[in-house]
Order: sequence, then structure tokens, then C-alpha cells
Amino acid sequence: QVQLVESGGGLVQAGGSLRLSCAASGISVRIVAMGWYRQAPGKQRELVAAFTIKATTNYADSVKGRFTISRDNAKNTVSLQMNNLKPEDTGVYYCNARETFWGHGTQVTVSS
Repeated sequence: QVQLVESGGGLVQAGGSLRLSCAASGISVRIVAMGWYRQAPGKQRELVAAFTIKATTNYADSVKGRFTISRDNAKNTVSLQMNNLKPEDTGVYYCNARETFWGHGTQVTVSS
């Protein structure tokens, strides 16, 4: 059974930083596509950052240069370092595996 558990969300002022973590079980983050998505109020869920199946990385244009996705194969976790946060980064952030499995999400709120 695949489980993804996100942590690290919270309230931060614009310009601040947060680090999200996704702990995976039942699946190896080393060998599958893993990603972070977000959903803002009234908007569709969108891709923020991801490791592809070929281990390359993809980023939404809006976060390039500010967010970094990484993974720890030993701990079987995927993290998202978010710097220089903006109010438009506010939303629920979800961890995803193989474009199939989802975590329950963690709230990120950026105040102006």
C-alpha cells in the first residue's frame, strides 16, 4: 500500500522560506516519478516541481529560481525547498508519486 505523508507547511511572510517534506512508504522515491503539486483556492491543481522517470527535474515557470526539489533515497523522502515566497504561492501542497498516488496535502499560506 502506497502512502505519502506531507509535512512542513505553515504561515510565512512574503520573502520567507519553507521546506516541505514528503515521507513515502510502499514505493521507492528513487525509481519512480515524484512531484509536488499545489492547489490555490478556486483554482485547479498545478504542477510545481517534479522528478521525472529519467531523474530530470521540471519546475513551473512561476517557481523557477526560487524552489528546489530534492530527494533522500535512504530516508525515502522528497522535499521542496521554497525560498522568496510570494502571496501567490499560497495553497495546499500535495506530494505525488507516479502521477497516481497522492498525499493529503499541507497548507502553505504566504502573507503580504
